[in-house]
Amino acid sequence: MKFGSVPLNEAAGAILAHSVAVVEGRLQKGLMLEACHLDQLRAAGIGEVTVARLEPGDLGEDAAAARLAGALAEGASGIVLGNPGTGRVNLIAEGPGIVRLNAAAIHAANAADPMITIATVPDLHQTRADGLIATVKIISYAVPEAAVEMACTAARGAVRLAAPRLRNASLIVTEIAGRVAKKDNGAISGRLEALGMTLDEELRVPHDSDAIARALVRAKGEMVLILTASATSDVNDTGPAGLRAAGGEVTRVGIPVDPGNLLFLGALGPRPVIGLPGCARAPALNGADWVLARIACGIEVGAEDIAAMGVGGLLKEIPSRPMPRRGKTSA
Repeated sequence: MKFGSVPLNEAAGAILAHSVAVVEGRLQKGLMLEACHLDQLRAAGIGEVTVARLEPGDLGEDAAAARLAGALAEGASGIVLGNPGTGRVNLIAEGPGIVRLNAAAIHAANAADPMITIATVPDLHQTRADGLIATVKIISYAVPEAAVEMACTAARGAVRLAAPRLRNASLIVTEIAGRVAKKDNGAISGRLEALGMTLDEELRVPHDSDAIARALVRAKGEMVLILTASATSDVNDTGPAGLRAAGGEVTRVGIPVDPGNLLFLGALGPRPVIGLPGCARAPALNGADWVLARIACGIEVGAEDIAAMGVGGLLKEIPSRPMPRRGKTSA
């Protein structure tokens, strides 16, 4: 691509690189200059303009962005491409889900040419319908087609969306005698609704492992959530003990995400069971969101996956925290 300032008599058919004020208003950058535009420029006393002109082997910005965006989402379901404009194409989620990325492939595509860029949300990001997943932006008005093809080859199929597979959940809430239990489960319902799931039942039982075990056997949901009156602080605490008493398996107690450390994870037969931390009563992002969303979307969450949550797992402080990370008088 040729780029630079030229006299008006050489500008016909070129792309206007910068917006220019004329008598009638403004000629916007990116405009393909025609004779009428040149007349407007002359009337404004302008004798030369900065333009871009494609050369053989170049691909225009919109065509390049559309081709690369198509390669990124090739073979993926649940992702739609926005209309190209000013060298940009967005990749948008059709429905809720978890974004899966091949980071190495995207890095390679971004290394193909500095004028070719791909920006994405983080891997394992939870998105809603119409959520922005990635954007392809071509910096210059045109790039060598060979560079676009190199980027497409590197990034082909690098963006996926894992859609929810589970449809509903049961919630078991334990209560301690003499303590007033909160009846509002709106935040938990909201988390499920964001994944296209429903909270089909709420079972309230005493804070006792045997009561939890009986409730687990009765629960009908494809996923079972347990919210205990007292936080889970040991592998033999009431919640995990109740899951084992029901014949289930406890795979993890505690996660390196804050807030949300006090979560436990397991299964009862084919059904996942999540022991929620107390902060799940509030809508603020916490570790339960990460675990719940991935499991709902059919993404396996094992011990190694949870251990890897620590980097980036320090989330925003919540007002209800009993011991804030920083005291009120801290600098």
